Amino acid sequence: MSATTHRTRPGRPTAGPGTVHPRRSTAVVTGAAGLALVAAVLAGIWVGAVPLAPGGVVLTLADRALGPFGIDVPGGLTGTQAAVLLQLRLPRVVLAVLVGAALAVSGAAYQGVFRNPLADPYLLGAAAGAGLGATLTIAYSPVQSLGPVGIVPLAAFAGALFGVFCALALGSVAGGAHSPTLLLAGIAVAAFLAAAQNLVQQQNTDDLREIYGWMIGQLGSSQWSDVVLVLPYLGLACAVLLCCGRALDVLAVGDDEAGSLGVHPGRLRLLVILAASLATASAVAVSGLIGFVGLVVPHIVRRLAGGSYTRVLPLSLLVGGAFLVVADLVARVVLAPAELPIGVVTAFVGAPFFAGLLWFGARRR
Repeated sequence: MSATTHRTRPGRPTAGPGTVHPRRSTAVVTGAAGLALVAAVLAGIWVGAVPLAPGGVVLTLADRALGPFGIDVPGGLTGTQAAVLLQLRLPRVVLAVLVGAALAVSGAAYQGVFRNPLADPYLLGAAAGAGLGATLTIAYSPVQSLGPVGIVPLAAFAGALFGVFCALALGSVAGGAHSPTLLLAGIAVAAFLAAAQNLVQQQNTDDLREIYGWMIGQLGSSQWSDVVLVLPYLGLACAVLLCCGRALDVLAVGDDEAGSLGVHPGRLRLLVILAASLATASAVAVSGLIGFVGLVVPHIVRRLAGGSYTRVLPLSLLVGGAFLVVADLVARVVLAPAELPIGVVTAFVGAPFFAGLLWFGARRR
């Protein structure tokens, strides 16, 4: 009796008793991340200095959504509670979702394009440029707003883009789109812009409290105008990054191999850096400098769903949004009625997380 040979296609694992179907596992992890985001959003809306009844929140939101169609939904929140929900709590939670998603997906994209698990969204001078723009505006601008939009977010947005542009320009002059050159250029530009910011702060000590309050992260003054300001840029940047997931997987095997497979490494690297920097600049403009989100979240996602960027990028959006909503909730309630800066909360979580990563990494060697 002759043995029968079973042929399988290259690159496709055969199903076995212990094999998890990749599509099923992706669906499970994505569903869990989506549920986590929904739970975080609901907790962020309900919990606070003014507790809001879950049923009243649902009825109030339904009334506002159906009101333009002439449908009234009774039984919602009182006037004061409805104002807290619609003017304070809801825009803050929505902005936390957007900022967390932007920082997380930007961090994942930077880690992919630089092939460095410690890369973060502020790598190419975005943080230093945003800090300088905000500091100059707080110290010298006689104008506080342009219509419904504050002048500080606009200045921080412009400063972040300026910092990234300087890093890219310096890196291009020094050696092109190679990752080590861009990293060194980002470090140099960030150091220069940070020195300029320190000089401005030294000359304007009366504004130090406001400057530091912005630098350590804040969502307490969130308004719907902030959401409207950043949503178009975040939407465009995140859409571009999600479309680059498969190309980043190809780039992970090396520039030469990626080129032979039809991917232009230089163009891809530039596109991803520009999109991730745009998302980072938008987030920083309305939230200040919130650290560790772009470092912690992609690592969590990789442990849950593997290293493919077709999974890591979209899951980072969901988990990043949930992570920052929970961090903001902790910042609101842990010292109530006072608030912790949200950057302090993320640092308390992120620093031990990476200390643990370093420790486990050393144990494996």
